[in-house]
Amino acid sequence: MPLPRLLVLFGSQTGTAQDVAERLGREARRRRLGCRVQALDSYPLVNLINEPLVIFVCATAGQGDPPDNMKNFWRFIFRKNLPSTSLCQMDFAVLGLGDSSYTKFNFVAKKLHRRLLQLGGCAVLPVGLADDQHDLGSDAAVDPWLRDLWEKVLTLYPVPPGLDVILPGVLLPSKFTLQFLQEAPRTCFEDTQARVDPKGPPSELQPFLAPMVSNKRVTGPSHFQDVRLVEFDITGSGISFTAGDVVLIQPENAATHVQRFCQVLGLAPDRYFTLQPQESEISCPAQLPQPCSVRHLVARYLDITTVPRRSFFELLACLSPDELEREKLLEFGSAQGQEELYEYCMRPRRTILEVLCDFPHTASAIPPDYLLDLIPPIRPRAFSIASSLLAHPSRLQILVAVVQYRTRLKEPRRGLCSSWLASLDPGQGPVRVPLWVRPGGLAFPKTLDTPVIMVGPGTGVAPFRAAIQERVAQGRIGNFLFFGCRQRNQDFFWEAEWQELEERGYLTLVTAFSRDQEQKVYVQHRLQQHGPLVWDLLDRQGAYFYLAGPL
Repeated sequence: MPLPRLLVLFGSQTGTAQDVAERLGREARRRRLGCRVQALDSYPLVNLINEPLVIFVCATAGQGDPPDNMKNFWRFIFRKNLPSTSLCQMDFAVLGLGDSSYTKFNFVAKKLHRRLLQLGGCAVLPVGLADDQHDLGSDAAVDPWLRDLWEKVLTLYPVPPGLDVILPGVLLPSKFTLQFLQEAPRTCFEDTQARVDPKGPPSELQPFLAPMVSNKRVTGPSHFQDVRLVEFDITGSGISFTAGDVVLIQPENAATHVQRFCQVLGLAPDRYFTLQPQESEISCPAQLPQPCSVRHLVARYLDITTVPRRSFFELLACLSPDELEREKLLEFGSAQGQEELYEYCMRPRRTILEVLCDFPHTASAIPPDYLLDLIPPIRPRAFSIASSLLAHPSRLQILVAVVQYRTRLKEPRRGLCSSWLASLDPGQGPVRVPLWVRPGGLAFPKTLDTPVIMVGPGTGVAPFRAAIQERVAQGRIGNFLFFGCRQRNQDFFWEAEWQELEERGYLTLVTAFSRDQEQKVYVQHRLQQHGPLVWDLLDRQGAYFYLAGPL
């Protein structure tokens, strides 16, 4: 008998919604249900009318925006010409992941739930609204919602006769098998320096390997933060962008972390394997070459320095042969152990690699087949583009604050992408960085005479530099920049460039250096001081007002 089928579709910006969706997939398999888990934009939407039961797991990004991997779906589902009976044969449920500190809390999930009802879908549950601000995080709402969901689903699709629900402590089969080769392949595609058969502009599946031209520190040597101006050569890439767009960069793990991970798990980094899906509907990650080395998998795909989620501990407990370690892992993976997990992992920002070092007997026993089930992929990082092609043809610049901070752990916490970029030195030899561009959230006026007011403290000034360069190249005046930083002589980015544009009459610059005098002064104080000017620009001249960066 074929298993009843369930479809789980997710829209995820940071990985949380994807993690919950994959948890749904595991729990479905434990209830003897066939289950596919896919990002919304990777699912062929014409098939939706044939799906009997669909669970949507959706995050809300920014100010009520859908995540990047469901934007095409979002445009499609709100087309006005869709008949009101389009989904009349579909049962559905919507689970939203949001943050109540934002005005549009779980906006995407609420709006999607209403729209699916309008199209004739039948809701098996009220929309679930998880809140990251809860003391126990989103699990406080997700756990009871899932209990209600499975109770409802099992009335629709009971466990087949002669079979039982697979208990939580029982290990499910891995998604993939790693078939190790006896020797390294003669041809290797891991370090290909050009896109294969490029169609259209670079994308996440086919990034452009951009040569790094320069990597300069632009804060003073005594300044507490290392900020870099990084420039790439995009000649021949097919990349184009305008002010307000963002570049996405795919980072790598540090070599020392890769070496330590392989040691703890007993992996030979130079061994090669081919990846085989265990189920016909699961495809291999497009970012991994076939065959692939363990070093490539760990360095460029597995996010070993992220803070692990609860699902990590649930699976790790199933894999543990050590009674004491397994007992602790089970506690961290349980609903009752979330406060202790927060203190152990979330609060100090302990990484997956550090957790594995704390559980050495378990780590050394992890079957390689489970690596992709256990550890999420490295996600690309987005940076505002800080230059204009009109001012710097064939070049793309970003302003990168290198993330480093301390918790109660001995080692400082470091941002994966910013630390990796800071470590690259094109002066020591060719450096290439995988990147692609997508539209950003800032759109500047098309009319020549519309003024723009830009408030960009710190690295928040990056997209405004791109805008000012673009507007100056087009001969537009009426550019007003409010810039704030700590000290004029330490972190005043592009000081000479702003002064030159002021002298040429293209820019009005207002600065706030918070630590250069006894009483702290911020950009909001300067806005208040220049209130009459700002109001005149907005009210009488129809100026656009933009804000970016920390305030």
